[in-house]
Amino acid sequence: MSDNIQQAKQLSPRRNSSHAETVQELAQEQLQHFGIDATSDYGQALYQAALHLYQTQGDVARLWQVTQNTLEGLSREDKIARFNAKKFLSFQIAKVLDTLQNPFRAVHQSLHRQQGSQLARNHYPLFDNVTALFSATPVVVRTATYVYACTEWVDDAFQGKEATHQIYSRLLNPTAISLANAIVDLEAGPYAAEYLAWNFNSGMAAIDGMLSNVLRHGDVLVVSRNIYGGVFQLLHDYFARADRLAIQLEWFDGYQADEFADFLAGVKARHADRLAQGKKLHVYLESPCNPHGYVLDVPGICRLAHQGNHLVMLDATLATPVLSQPLQCADKAERPDYLVHSYTKDICGSGATTAGVVIGENHRMFQAKGDKVNGVDWSQTMFWDVFYIKGAFLDSEKAFDVLNGMKTLEQRMLSKVINTQVFCRFLASHPDFRVNSHVVEGHPNAELRRKLMRHGWPCSLFTVDMEGASLDRQTFVRFFDSLEPAFSHQVSIGQNNTIILCPALTSHSELAEADQHAAGIFLTTMRVAMGTDNVKELIAQFIQSARLHIDPLRPGFSEKFMSPADIDALYQRVAITSAEQHYTSGPSMAVLLE
Repeated sequence: MSDNIQQAKQLSPRRNSSHAETVQELAQEQLQHFGIDATSDYGQALYQAALHLYQTQGDVARLWQVTQNTLEGLSREDKIARFNAKKFLSFQIAKVLDTLQNPFRAVHQSLHRQQGSQLARNHYPLFDNVTALFSATPVVVRTATYVYACTEWVDDAFQGKEATHQIYSRLLNPTAISLANAIVDLEAGPYAAEYLAWNFNSGMAAIDGMLSNVLRHGDVLVVSRNIYGGVFQLLHDYFARADRLAIQLEWFDGYQADEFADFLAGVKARHADRLAQGKKLHVYLESPCNPHGYVLDVPGICRLAHQGNHLVMLDATLATPVLSQPLQCADKAERPDYLVHSYTKDICGSGATTAGVVIGENHRMFQAKGDKVNGVDWSQTMFWDVFYIKGAFLDSEKAFDVLNGMKTLEQRMLSKVINTQVFCRFLASHPDFRVNSHVVEGHPNAELRRKLMRHGWPCSLFTVDMEGASLDRQTFVRFFDSLEPAFSHQVSIGQNNTIILCPALTSHSELAEADQHAAGIFLTTMRVAMGTDNVKELIAQFIQSARLHIDPLRPGFSEKFMSPADIDALYQRVAITSAEQHYTSGPSMAVLLE
């Protein structure tokens, strides 16, 4: 049987039980399935319409095959022509569906003419949904469930074999799917076809879903030392508990690949018996890390981990796809197996939505029931193993908020990059401030920042402590509290406003004091999440707060900062350099016209 008839059968109400061998037989079967007299005027018109649809399905499938075979070698002009031709074809198909609505509505109304005091029956939802196909932005689909076509189609949907036939918004929602496609395109770029994303109701829900899918009882998990405090608590108080999953946690304090190689060898030696019994070893990284913003050699660590067949999970929230795109490494061995983001932070940017996402290779994220790909059974995929049963899905309104925020991500990150460089170098000019940021030249993490981050740009999250100033607690607290309103005293990151907090008392308060110190966190450590504010106004407030609360006890303290003229010159220099890096990094006109 030809590929054309197999494609056409996807449109049949008897797609799994049909014995038809031609599109004509498929059209006849369709009339029989719904009890339509093929000899009537209605039957003849319906037969012709169904026949053309089956033929169109085969033709469109052939268009897709031709596209796959020729896209790489097309000129830009040909790509533009083909894109617009297919766009118009989509409008034509939608127009046909819209034309169908008036006779569809008429039949529906004739079935439900209520009498007396009974209320009129509600309209059928398909009537209003067709024109939404022309919306210039993703439609916010507020529904719990969906109308299904026929028994065999919904049966396929429950088996995971009908991607366009959604069942329940706890599992799939068109708005959330639009967001999932958008983040995969941003992160994976030319490799987007290899990856799939599932959206969760928060970043922590995404991390929990990922860990729940990967970890099994008694496994060993290597974790980079500086991670978000909530993840530390999740690992320490849940996954590592003996009465839960008894995960063996091993904390990696380094950043370089060679440090990781030595550490991994030690972990394997310590847990040799456990691993010999079939337990697995996995790796969880956060880069850039919270709270200091340091980057790890993710490609090098992935390469080493994959040599031992260990899965690597990466929280890349602070990088965003603007600063780093680890899934676009040409060498697949250097890519993490899972990439997680808290959309709540920079990707959305508004501070009004909590959301998260996990991206992974297709075969690890979803397979139809009964399938097995690359040694992964369908039941082990994230969709069936976690997403399908836990219900931490992202609703359509939040998905829409994140999609809107993504439109301005690049420009917001450019502003934050400029502000971070200026503010960190301003702070580093004072001898009593220790700036924990790879912006500072000579910092141990600066080399990796230059190597791995786009243009060598810094993470907009960093810490600074005043341990060297020997301030008493009350003086420090008064100074810190006076930083409002220029600096927002909030506990999140990634918004437009600049946020400052003391990790020891907030985001990392779950850690014991010894663990805090091991992570470089002290009582006077301030975590700064740079926003898009006017950085010179931030600096002015910082200096004035020091004058107000520190100078009376430490005369001349505020005079140790760089001069106002030097700050102006620094800002101008950094802004011009960063803008030039950004605006000259795209393809030239000559390339675009090739």
